[in-house]
Amino acid sequence: MGGQHELQVWAEDRLHADRAAKAAITDVLRIEAKYSRYREDSVTAAINRAAGGAAVAIDDETAALLRFGARCHALSGGRFDLTSGVLRGAWDFARQPSRIPTDDEIATALAKVGWERVEWSDRWVRLSRAGGMELDFGGIGKEYAADRVAAICMDHGIRHGFVNLGGDVRVIGTQVDGTPWRIGLRHPRRMQAVIGEVELCDAAVATSGDYERYFEADGRRYCHLLDALTGRPVDHWQSASVVAPLATLAGSWGTIAMLLGEAAVPFLRAQHADYLLVAADGTVSCGGAAFERARTNSLERATNQ
Repeated sequence: MGGQHELQVWAEDRLHADRAAKAAITDVLRIEAKYSRYREDSVTAAINRAAGGAAVAIDDETAALLRFGARCHALSGGRFDLTSGVLRGAWDFARQPSRIPTDDEIATALAKVGWERVEWSDRWVRLSRAGGMELDFGGIGKEYAADRVAAICMDHGIRHGFVNLGGDVRVIGTQVDGTPWRIGLRHPRRMQAVIGEVELCDAAVATSGDYERYFEADGRRYCHLLDALTGRPVDHWQSASVVAPLATLAGSWGTIAMLLGEAAVPFLRAQHADYLLVAADGTVSCGGAAFERARTNSLERATNQ
């Protein structure tokens, strides 16, 4: 899943802990194999190969992810779109030297984007447009896997645990001593620094930001978070950290907040989500009890250094 991961579980004996951890890790590997766009034998690859042709049979798990993707599309006003992965054909953040795509290149990629062109039910899915239309579960897959890890551990009797899949955190219960888990939130401009903290019990926190994959040109930062309506990177927030009951919700709400720009705060309040947002100018704002209970480094303004 393209990142570093961590799983901590507490049990009465090592055998019990190992059994729970092994089952959880096995399921993460299953999810990656099933939905990775990099594997030719994945469900995602089969759906994308059939674009413009016949429908592809799917199971309940895939249908549930499609339903969640449809919900995110609606909540974001179309900016969060499981078909928008093709925009990376115009925006190559690994290219050296970096390059801003032309308007024509962005328009060509956008022509392949459109959730409304996805035909699906609980048993099948079809991409109606041939010539490069794709589904990409990357925007929700890692968070879904974090929730699965927590669920499997709890099914094995684990009552205290910590799951971190590439920065998406889901905790099980409290720490062993009964205190909440205290999670540091990465500073979007200072490597190895923390912008704030949050305390969690049986909850999740995820951060979406402009600092993982980006390039700078003419004094402007272009990040990998692309608006499915415009085909261009977002630039209103440096990062959005969100607390929710599930990692799937925290991750998607954080991404939607980044995409919505100035409309992020009313959106997050409507979801009853706790949040910490860092604006483009470094201003930090937060809302919700989770952040009120923890220190946030005096909510200093983030710098561009």
